[in-house]
Amino acid sequence: MNDGGPGPRTLTVVRQEKTLGAARDLEFGLELLARVRSGDIGPTLRLYRPAPTVAFGQRDTRLPGFDAAAQACRANGFEPLVRRAGGRAAAYHEGTLVVDHIEPDPDAIAGSKTRFGYFGELFADALRRVGVQAAVGEIPGEYCPGEFSVHGTDPADGAHRVKLVGTAQRVVAGGWLFSSVIVVENSAPIRKVLTDSYAALGLDWDPATAGAVDDLVPGVDVPAVEEALLSVYAGHAPLRTASFSSLGA
Repeated sequence: MNDGGPGPRTLTVVRQEKTLGAARDLEFGLELLARVRSGDIGPTLRLYRPAPTVAFGQRDTRLPGFDAAAQACRANGFEPLVRRAGGRAAAYHEGTLVVDHIEPDPDAIAGSKTRFGYFGELFADALRRVGVQAAVGEIPGEYCPGEFSVHGTDPADGAHRVKLVGTAQRVVAGGWLFSSVIVVENSAPIRKVLTDSYAALGLDWDPATAGAVDDLVPGVDVPAVEEALLSVYAGHAPLRTASFSSLGA
């Protein structure tokens, strides 16, 4: 994938079997971006299940309730961090799948908005393959709202939609990192920590918009979503696998 569409270059798929810790996991994605940009490694897809984390946006840190929000995260067993990308606070844990897609690109800035739409549709396609009625678009009251959020519709209540995938992007001269979080299992702790932290920040949202894939399609787990995602990716680019140790983390 390059400039918002498929590209001929092979994408190396790396499964990180264990978390490096919340802060290190976040930082390592930026290190991979620097290495892709310099030509040290090629286009890379990193998949991992993270430690419980709340990633705040830069704007959140300027709100008077930020310190209280960070404390609320710790009280719920989540580590508060601040990401370099925009947006509002997003929460994830071991029941989610983080997907870091990193590619070199001589004109990375030009394709930045196109990339959001491209990946939104890609993730929606993957979720449909596991039975989710998935679509792309912001839903009213969602946490960390975004035009290209991927949401699912409750099959028992067509008026109830939940956010399932949040995306963020880091663009530098010569490359980009597109990071996505798919909430697959165990949404209750995520809903609780977001409720407490958003209250501390003084931000309005609807907790009913926070859910997981298995809330909509019982029995679906992270490995099933990962398999579906790679099946979709295989239709967009040649894939090869490599060990996580090959990245020298």
